[in-house]
Amino acid sequence: MARRKVRRNYDFLSKYSYYTPGLKGMFTLLCLMLAGTLLGNCVMLVCLSFPGGEQFTAEYGMLLSYPVMFVPAMIYASLKSSSAALFEEGYALDRGRFSPVGALMCCLMAILGTLASSIVADGAVGLLPPMPEWLEQALDSLVKGKLWVNFLCASIMAPIFEEWLCRGMVLRGLLNYRRRDRAGNGVRGLKPSVAIIISAAFFALIHANPWQAIVAFSLGCLFGYVYYRTGSLKLTMLMHFTNNTFALLCSNLPAFEELDSWAQLLGTGRYLVLCAACILMIVVAVRTFSKIALLRPQGNCAILEEQN
Repeated sequence: MARRKVRRNYDFLSKYSYYTPGLKGMFTLLCLMLAGTLLGNCVMLVCLSFPGGEQFTAEYGMLLSYPVMFVPAMIYASLKSSSAALFEEGYALDRGRFSPVGALMCCLMAILGTLASSIVADGAVGLLPPMPEWLEQALDSLVKGKLWVNFLCASIMAPIFEEWLCRGMVLRGLLNYRRRDRAGNGVRGLKPSVAIIISAAFFALIHANPWQAIVAFSLGCLFGYVYYRTGSLKLTMLMHFTNNTFALLCSNLPAFEELDSWAQLLGTGRYLVLCAACILMIVVAVRTFSKIALLRPQGNCAILEEQN
């Protein structure tokens, strides 16, 4: 009997290679993440029950509760992948394709494109009504506490877990899941542009408020396009790290303490000039990634090799 042999990238990622969730699977993962959020809140309540728990929870609670949010979805995806490995093709979550641009240039364009998208999206956020005070205080608590704790949560754990979910599982799944078209023929995945937009909307939805969702959707479209072209989850993790670290540093600078937007800091005229430069940078980044040839119409998520 032929035996499937898989060349792995990371053990953490390879266990999910055979699960390619479609739209139904995407909503299942969303529900499991909500269940994980409740589980994380239970962890916080347990911490509060111990002597000195209130201070410990305020300072370090996110280090425990944040990764717990993803545990149910990760267990479910791992089990689904294990069962699907017997009869489904596997698609690597991370297998970078950078030629002819090169890995270093891809990293540079990814970083600059991310910063530019964040600055442009900030202008759209400024059109929304003021953020409720309770939400502003909750978000401030994520960036104004112990810097090393915030860095671990926002700059290390968030890029790993959220990119695993939003690009590695949702976008890769939407690009490659088995479905039937209108003619009844078996096909793989949604149209790439549709898959990228849906995965970006999913990324926005898990941020649970419109002030963050606008930025998340904008960045999600860029992250999704980069993943579609390169198949590299490490690269989108770098982009996520860049955005979150940039936001974390800005939130801790004295110049931003009383300001809510770049327009307030720079003035409307200079901000518009900066936006124009950022839009040009985004165009350059997208054109750079468009030079990477596609292995398949569904993008460069590598199909795992099957050997005897």
